Amino acid sequence: MHSSRRLRWLGWGLAAVAGIVVLVVGGAFIYIHLIEAPAPAPLSVKDVPATTSTAGSGRSHGQAAATGPVAGTWRVAAGSVVGYRVQEVLVGQNNTAVGRTSQITGNLTISGDAVTAASFTVQMATIHSDQSQRDAQFDGRIMDVAAYPTGVFTLTGPISLGSLPATGAVKTYTATGNLALHGHSRPVTFTLAAERTANGKIEVSGSIPIVFARWGIANPSFGSFVTTQNHGVLEFLLVLNRA
Repeated sequence: MHSSRRLRWLGWGLAAVAGIVVLVVGGAFIYIHLIEAPAPAPLSVKDVPATTSTAGSGRSHGQAAATGPVAGTWRVAAGSVVGYRVQEVLVGQNNTAVGRTSQITGNLTISGDAVTAASFTVQMATIHSDQSQRDAQFDGRIMDVAAYPTGVFTLTGPISLGSLPATGAVKTYTATGNLALHGHSRPVTFTLAAERTANGKIEVSGSIPIVFARWGIANPSFGSFVTTQNHGVLEFLLVLNRA
């Protein structure tokens, strides 16, 4: 009799646990797929058809003649965005975490047919996602923005531009520099896309793979509730005005 009752209570207990698991996983699925807005698309200059180019690959949409030399200093202007993109798993459901800021300063210098210097600084505490809990983790245990308030990229080698693209053409180049995050500076090499716009600006976009351990960054995983890979992406879109 007592054994039967214990088995019945055990069955109810297991059913209750299973019900809670279903509710948690189902709730996460509903939130990610039906309630939360889709993650914003990766940052990039205009997405236009591909063409070939003498200085890397290029894209164009009704290219106009080149608007003249671009030598000089170009500064970060309104419309610039920098942020992160990390793949996470929330209670078994895949999700893309994205945080961004427009608080960017810096400039680049073009001399002849090459970018000879560039430095850009981001205020880390201004990077925000669509979740306040995620931002609190980012500001605290992950990036410790109080101790390390800025992220800085500094170009360490020239970027050869080759023949200057026409207005509206997008070309890709390779950049090498040092990226300082979380108190650590590490060399990085990555591909970027650049365009001379009709309104006299230069737009530059790209992404830099970030393996968290290289910069001493804590893995964003939060217990078993939210888990992430050991890497993410720093993405950027810079709008530059001639100084």
